Amino acid sequence: MLELYIANKNYSSWSLRPWVLLHERGLAFTERLQRFELDNHERFRRFSPTGKVPCLVEGSTTIWDSLAIAEFLAERDPGVWPADAAARAWARCAAAEMHSGFAALRQHCSMNCGVRVRLAQRPPELQRDLARLEELWAQGLARFGGPFLAGPAFSAVDAFFAPVAFRIQTYGLQPGPAAAAYAARLLGLASMRRWYAEALAETWRDPPHEADLARAGTVLEDLRAAAS
Repeated sequence: MLELYIANKNYSSWSLRPWVLLHERGLAFTERLQRFELDNHERFRRFSPTGKVPCLVEGSTTIWDSLAIAEFLAERDPGVWPADAAARAWARCAAAEMHSGFAALRQHCSMNCGVRVRLAQRPPELQRDLARLEELWAQGLARFGGPFLAGPAFSAVDAFFAPVAFRIQTYGLQPGPAAAAYAARLLGLASMRRWYAEALAETWRDPPHEADLARAGTVLEDLRAAAS
């Protein structure tokens, strides 16, 4: 049985990727949620070599990176990536770009599902990331016909951009019509609605993530359950 170790759903964008991919592909797994806490690195080292999440475990096999998890899952489910060779190549490139890039988007708009924020500033590097995001999404949707980035079916590349849909919602980023429609499509998935509902229900807060939020701008609305 697959076991997926993740952290708080309100914050953990990296955890969301394999979680939503497993759900959308109908692959059975057991969720192991571990809270972000000040000593989490050493606690997480009990199941993850890097002390980070996500981490997928199957028996004696451990996969500790979201992109590696996607490739591991693709070995048992070819639908993890598009069947068409050109679409598959594009999807892998786009997922890898998200995996290693968009640093300004991560820095200025950390994932925090349950709040609505007015950004204090939109520096040039963030604007560049948002422009590249729209360009990349438009390319995939136009080239492969949608409604998902690499064709008619949800695949790993969509999972890698799923956290961005929450960021767009949280920070009111207002992309162009095509990108906004795609983000709304992701947010409307049953798995994404479930993740969001469970994120809102969390009552614990992680100080570093909350500090990121305070630096980002003004909280207009906090939809989360009261902190415990």
